[in-house]
Amino acid sequence: AALTLGLGAAALFLPAPYVVESPGPTFNTVGTVKNDSGSETPLIEIEGRTSYPTDGELDLTTVYVAGGPGSNMGFLEAVGAWLDPQDAVVPEEFVYPRGTTGEDVDEQNAAAMTSSQEAAVAAALRELEIPFTEELSVAELVEDSPAAGSLQAGDVLVRVDGTDIDGIDTLRTQLQDSGGEPVEVGFRRDGVEQSASITPEQGENGNYQLGIFLATSFEFPFDVTIALDNVGGPSAGMMFALGIVDRLTPEQLTGGKHFAGTGTIDSAGNVGAIGGIQQKMVGASDAGAQFFLAPADNCGEVVGNIPDGLGVVRVATLDEARSAVQALASGTNPSDLPQCTAG
Repeated sequence: AALTLGLGAAALFLPAPYVVESPGPTFNTVGTVKNDSGSETPLIEIEGRTSYPTDGELDLTTVYVAGGPGSNMGFLEAVGAWLDPQDAVVPEEFVYPRGTTGEDVDEQNAAAMTSSQEAAVAAALRELEIPFTEELSVAELVEDSPAAGSLQAGDVLVRVDGTDIDGIDTLRTQLQDSGGEPVEVGFRRDGVEQSASITPEQGENGNYQLGIFLATSFEFPFDVTIALDNVGGPSAGMMFALGIVDRLTPEQLTGGKHFAGTGTIDSAGNVGAIGGIQQKMVGASDAGAQFFLAPADNCGEVVGNIPDGLGVVRVATLDEARSAVQALASGTNPSDLPQCTAG
């Protein structure tokens, strides 16, 4: 009995194979943050084009993550999180593939943050109809890819069926319009333009694809710098884009009101799902936000979990998010805008 009791007590202090997600801090994308010297600097800084002062708040939201690769979480800590309705406890393997190290997580989060910032700038400029250059290239081919033998890593995609590729949306539209028939893909390899006929295959989501992983590079007409350290991942993309739009337009977007939100974004302005939205809504509410912009693809986790007093609006694109902020700023009731519903 003593041995059993001792082993049970020891088990309470052993690392638990779980990850705890809890509400994290918010950051106003049209506000300031402290730099290394302790002074305030704009979170979004624009050089080479006129920007405008703004009011109100467009908060990006975050999640604290305890446990996982490179950190140990005890069993008692996991139990405490289970008892806290604001926290989420999930098996570590649901979040991180086996063999992932703490260094891997840091590198992936940093890369995702950099990519989301570039996509946010592109989405904001496209929303404001400011020209820029977007170049798509082949990063890697999927196994048994339809493009095998025609495309290779490093090829720059130039056109599809005679239509110049100026972004991911153009490529997707042309492939979808093909209906699965062969398309003529123009590409540049080692500075020389070539073309090949490729038959797209339909993916599980119903979209026609070439079977390639894409890399995107941008050339913007002015510099946009986002000063935010110690925050990783792609989920701030939409709020970065809204902040850039607000800074580049003379009219104040928020009307002085307090908004928060979350969502990935691509260069075409499509808003994608993120993790930890329940904790992010709590964090937004705790920070005093009046309204929250939630990705449409996260609606299943939003329904029934909205903090009291927080008006949540469903958005699927940057244009929808911008329109929602403008409507709410002018006094529209959140319930009159698109909502997450059960079923």
